[in-house]
Parts: sequence; structure tokens; C-alpha cells
Amino acid sequence: MPSTRVVIDLDLPGATISRHVYGHFAEHLGRCIYGGFFVGEDSDIPNEGGIRLDVVEALRELNIPNLRWPGGCFADDYHWRDGIGPRDERPRMVNSHWGDVVEDNSFGTHEFMQLCEMLGADAYVNGNVGSGTVREMSEWIEYLTRADDSPMASLRRENGRDEPWKVPFFGIGNEAWGCGGNMRAEAYADLARQYATYVRNHGDNTVYRIAAGANSDDYAWTDELMKALGCLGCDGQGSSPYQALSLHYYTMSGSWEAKGSATEFDEDEWYLTLSRAYRIEELLTRHSTVMDRHDPRRRVGLVLDEWGTWWDVEPGTNPGFLYQQNTLRDALVASVHFDAFHRHADRLVMANIAQTVNVLQAMLLTDPETGALVKTPTFHVFAMNTPHHDAQALAAHVVDGETRTEDGRELPLLSASASTKDGAALVSLSNLDAGQARTVVLDLRGAEIAGFSAQVLTAASTADHNTPENPDAVAPASHDGIRRHERGLEVDLPAHSYVTVTLELA
Repeated sequence: MPSTRVVIDLDLPGATISRHVYGHFAEHLGRCIYGGFFVGEDSDIPNEGGIRLDVVEALRELNIPNLRWPGGCFADDYHWRDGIGPRDERPRMVNSHWGDVVEDNSFGTHEFMQLCEMLGADAYVNGNVGSGTVREMSEWIEYLTRADDSPMASLRRENGRDEPWKVPFFGIGNEAWGCGGNMRAEAYADLARQYATYVRNHGDNTVYRIAAGANSDDYAWTDELMKALGCLGCDGQGSSPYQALSLHYYTMSGSWEAKGSATEFDEDEWYLTLSRAYRIEELLTRHSTVMDRHDPRRRVGLVLDEWGTWWDVEPGTNPGFLYQQNTLRDALVASVHFDAFHRHADRLVMANIAQTVNVLQAMLLTDPETGALVKTPTFHVFAMNTPHHDAQALAAHVVDGETRTEDGRELPLLSASASTKDGAALVSLSNLDAGQARTVVLDLRGAEIAGFSAQVLTAASTADHNTPENPDAVAPASHDGIRRHERGLEVDLPAHSYVTVTLELA
């Protein structure tokens, strides 16, 4: 069999991969906020204003570009005025979506914006369309971003913040087709235009408004939202009520009723999961095609602001808290998604993994008893990929790669992408074969290579994961299975592994 090659033209850079496709998501769900990001000022865990310092320190390693909050489904039950002012005077509410627990609103607008400042991340605030009002949303953006003595700016000052914040991203509701109101596409499209009109730019803060888009393969929803924008650019300025549409897609090996175990799975489930992860390529392509019919100049962005694996909760945990472990399988689900994101950099402007701490495909897990912090295998894929942030995508063509038929589609057993920035390039390689190592030739064209290095993320078992007792069971290591080849470089890929190759261009 011919050896597998990945052909990369290093001198033909394409669209810029926005750093925002490496975004994150924090909802008032389970232990994501409380016990994850926020422990309160009286906690023994080191904190600043109640925000966990070890969580902040870990996420800064990822150069986290943005954080979406407060939901998710929670966003369309959340009334922002309940989360400002003295904490002991804030009203409580019932979090009916996630565990039916009482929310005390001790983490609100000021705490979230402080968290973003500590992370060095842009704020992506998701407004309430489902149970809120236009006025409520309009006053929130005024409260956040206006500098003068307007009513909301004055209220912000009364609550201890003089200067306005920057809020680059604002979501116009969430999952309007489901938990955000059970709306029809036509009805929501009209509301999106209305609500977005009142999310105003104050001072020098320019808001990128994101309409609540489709679930998975609901292309009709995307079509309706694009039609609602009318003739883009007819006003001579290219303006529209909202500047992007969202998309949600989760990966699982089972069904919504029985999603499968996070840590106990066989080889068939391994391949089924990765095949379903690979489906993101089809979804991005087809939603982009629908958008292209209305917007051939690609002025409107696509935002995948919920994605990742969704497994049955860990035994013994609250089923409404969505706490799951995170294995090497989850890491490769992430790497497959990132390769697709890089290929769609001309339309995909943001993506937000669900969720950052203790929920679904988390970066970090915290132990509720000891407070110990664990970095997951998915965390390490994000860390290994930071050189892709704001780099220019390079086409990576896999030649003579093996495939496997799974779930009615062809699953390539090698996934690859590449980018270039500042005289260097990064090549990402995922060997999705559960049991077979392979050697890949990087056919590098258009530039000379002055130097190279590699990292590998793998483990003895596909189900290996990190715990407080063994926090580095799955962790990146320097990879010496790389050498020069007449076409460029030759790279050894262990079975079930993720490898990044850094190229120094001459």
C-alpha cells in the first residue's frame, strides 16, 4: 500500500483562523460556575473576589479568547438585574433547566466581567429573549458599555464600577427552537431583528450580534434567518440587525435517551463517536452553502457556540449537573473539530466548547471534596493548538489515507490541518485508528524548513483519563518520531494519538 502523505503548500496561505474558534462556554449549570469558576470570598481555596485563581491560571495557558455566559438554556430564564448589587440582597431564582436547584445570583454581571478581565478574554454575553423583554436587553448593554451619566451607567457606578466594560459579542437568545421559547423559525427571525435593533453600540463599543441559529442539520432554520436579513448591503453600508448566526451540535455514541458512557466503551463505540464528530464537516459545509445563497460575500458569520461530547453523567452525580469524565476519545473529538474549523475559516468566526469547567466536555475538573484541579485531555489539545490562533490556514490534502465505513459515512483514519504565522507553521495530525500506528509523510512545498519539533498526546488505552490521583495519565510529551524525508518530513503516529508538528520556515 502507498504510504499516506499530507500535501501542504506552505506558500499559499488562505483565510485567517480566528482565535475565537477556540472559545469557551460557562453556563449556570451544575458545578461550572459555583465550585468551578466561583467559590466565594470566604473559601479556603485561593480566590480573588470569589473567583478561583487556579482555574484562571490554568485557562490563561490556553490563551482563552472569549467566554460565553450565562447560558445556554439558563440565559432565557436569567434576568440580569437579579445579579447586580450587594450579594446578600440579590433575589433568588429556580434553575429549572439544570437540577431544579435554587440560584442565589451571587455570580452576576460584575463577577463575570471581572472573570473575563482576569482571563484576558472577550465577553460573549447571551441575552434573554425567551422570558425577557426588549427593554431589559437594551438596558443590559447600556449598563455594561455606556460611559456617561445615563440611567444604566449611573446604576453601574452605584454598584462599584466606574468605567464601562467592552462587550464585543452579544447573543440574541439561545436555542429559540427549544428551551429558548419553542418558537417557529419565522417567529424567532422577526424577534431577532427586533431585539438586535435595541442592542445598541454605546461609545466606542461595537457589538457583534449573534442570532440563535439552528440545531444540528436544521438547514431550514438557517435559511429563514438569512432571508430575514433581506438585501444585505442595500443601505450602502452592509449593515444588518445581527451579524452572525449560531449553530449547535453535540457528539455522542448513543441517543439522547442513552448517550453512552464517558469511560466505558468498546472499539465500535470509539469509531462511531469519531464518525459523528467528523460529521461537523458536513454541517459546516451545508449551513455555509445555505448562507452563501443569501450572502455570497460572506458578510454574515457562522458561530458554533455549543459543541462537544455529551455522555451519560458519572454514576452517583446529580443527573441535572451534566458532570462527565473526559478521556483520550474526547481529545480526538476535539482535534477532529478543530481541523474542520480551520478548513471553514472563511465563514466560521467563533466556536465555544461546552463547557469550560465540570460540565460536559470540560477543560478542567474540580473535586468537590478536596478542591483539587485536574486538566483534561481536551485541555491539552487546546493548549497544543494555540499557534493556530489568528494564523492563516494552509490546505492539508491527505493522499492515500485509509478510511473506515461507520454510521453510513466514510471516516478518514487520519485527520489533518495546518496554518502559518510569523515565519512558522503548525501541522495537526490525528490518528483515529484505535489499534494501528502509522507513518505519515508531510509533503511540504513552497518553502524550506529550517527546523522542526513535535508533541504527542496519547495513552495506553483509548479510555485513559486524568484524575486527582493520576493527573497526568493523558498529557502531552515531546515526540521524537519525526525525521527529514525527501519530500519534507516523516512522522510516526502512535495508535489513537494526536500530534502537532511545529515548522520553522527558512
